[in-house]
Amino acid sequence: MRLLIAAFVLGLLTACAGPKYTVDDGRKVNEELLGNIRTFGSAENALRTAITRSAELKDKDCDKQWELPFSVATSDEWSADDRVAWVRGLGVDERLSVIGSAPASPLKIHDKIQEIDGYHRDNAEKMLLRLADKRDNGKPFKIKLSSGQSVKVSPFEVCRGYTKIAAPNTPQMQDYHWLMSVHPLEIATGDLTEDEALWVVLWTQGVSEEGGFRMKTYHYTTEAAKTFYSIFTIATGLQGAAMAAQATVVAAQAAAQTAATSVIKQQLIDQATSAARSKIIDTVSDMARNMAQQQMINGMQKAAANRGALTGVAWIASTIFEDADKWAYDRMEKLNANPLGVMTLHEKLIGLERDSNSMVLDPKRMKALTAYVDSKGRRREMEAILQGIKLDAFETELAEMPMASDDAFSYEDLSESATAGHPKVMGFVDTMLNTQIDTQDK
Repeated sequence: MRLLIAAFVLGLLTACAGPKYTVDDGRKVNEELLGNIRTFGSAENALRTAITRSAELKDKDCDKQWELPFSVATSDEWSADDRVAWVRGLGVDERLSVIGSAPASPLKIHDKIQEIDGYHRDNAEKMLLRLADKRDNGKPFKIKLSSGQSVKVSPFEVCRGYTKIAAPNTPQMQDYHWLMSVHPLEIATGDLTEDEALWVVLWTQGVSEEGGFRMKTYHYTTEAAKTFYSIFTIATGLQGAAMAAQATVVAAQAAAQTAATSVIKQQLIDQATSAARSKIIDTVSDMARNMAQQQMINGMQKAAANRGALTGVAWIASTIFEDADKWAYDRMEKLNANPLGVMTLHEKLIGLERDSNSMVLDPKRMKALTAYVDSKGRRREMEAILQGIKLDAFETELAEMPMASDDAFSYEDLSESATAGHPKVMGFVDTMLNTQIDTQDK
């Protein structure tokens, strides 16, 4: 009997000594953050499936990187109230918690990682480091879950260009880099379909593949050996990465305001609205179609303004957005997906007035992609997606609209004269990659 009591007491002491994880105690949380967390989880899940599908390309011509069939987040380093929001929104606590999972993934949403190939630390940052290291090693490894189950994980190769979504507390963050693109959270506002999510992934890879040399030539300041930590931890919930994003957003906004070649967005929007109103009413008789076309033009002008305000490496990336569109379109066809997922996403985001991102086509990209779609014999299908808008008339209207991205240089080389007047601002990805971190395992 004494032995039983002693064992019971020892068990209680052991339980008390273990780490305590956040639970939802019903407290009031930031509702905007909570909504962003849920949208973030939906996006991560859709994109993880798309990333896994992109591996089916087995493209021999692109640079490669290793990926995992699941994505994780952690509430470690967040405030007590925000940690509750993470639990309530996605079931995420201080441990590495699965928020995105491809259908064939051995880890499922809400799983908690306990050990990575026998390695365990209570520090989420160190666990992320180890997971990234195992991923980039490219060899199968074991993960033990908090349930006690042990599963085998096999990294797989995809074309270079990690696809990330902005963290829930910095939803407007965006950056385009040869290693990775960070998309504003708003692109997932209406939930991504399979085709739309696949377009986002392939387009991101296309930016890297088509524009990698240009971006590296313009600004190559990071060592490849240092990239795995920052790339993996961006958008995983770690407050350190979130704070870096906040600082970068402020810097980017300030640069956009002071750049000599920047376009004042509201002025551009006003011009587009005025021109669209006077022109479209004369050419489109159906009121609903008229409203749709006017909204479409205004949204595309906002997208052009967004593109024109990009700085640093992202500015260089913006010069090949049209090439990335074609790169993604061709690979959507190879995967037997509908390449016009780009148009459903474009139309959806404009309808939701979420147009400060690279998934909404600006006038230049629309013109180039329309010609490419036409060459594929799918013009009518494209018009149907755009609520019946006739592209011939639409292109005439767009030709007379002011362009926010006209200041982008026509790329031939990267001489000082070509980039004169444009601020060399370090973007979010470069900021993270250049952040000094303590990688010692303690």
